[in-house]
Amino acid sequence: MFSTFNPIVAAAVAGAGAASAVIDMRVRRVPNPLTFGIAAVGVTLAAVQATPVGITGALAGLGVGLALMLPGHLIGATGAGDVKLFAALGTFLGPARIGMAFIYVALVGGALAIAIARRRGRLRATLDRTAAIVRTGGAAAADIERPEHNNRFAYAPAIALGAFAAALGL
Repeated sequence: MFSTFNPIVAAAVAGAGAASAVIDMRVRRVPNPLTFGIAAVGVTLAAVQATPVGITGALAGLGVGLALMLPGHLIGATGAGDVKLFAALGTFLGPARIGMAFIYVALVGGALAIAIARRRGRLRATLDRTAAIVRTGGAAAADIERPEHNNRFAYAPAIALGAFAAALGL
């Protein structure tokens, strides 16, 4: 884990996060070539010691990022592209920073979900469904996938902001 701000890591996370967020908002997907490219750049920078993470830290960050986001995907709360994006950003941040990023992503994602639900006039229904998902341990997650509920939104912006906050050392 690195304890100080690193401009290469911050710039890489900002650029990768911004590109992912823009694409996700436009096409509602985070494409595999983008996430795999981000991971490849992160591992390469670590391998040539351009970042303080190191190759072991980059691979561990990828694994921790995957482990943290995968449960959300398994219950239907996030897309597979979101999981891969978060894991890919872990190659820049390493295992400890990707753990911090997960907390920031959850906070930003929650605030974004509330703002979008409010704007769509669905705040009460969204809060009720979220409570049901928590109460049932994910068994009520099928509600998320119903297009008539208009409750899906691009999550890459939350991932980008959360990972950037972690890259800044916050």
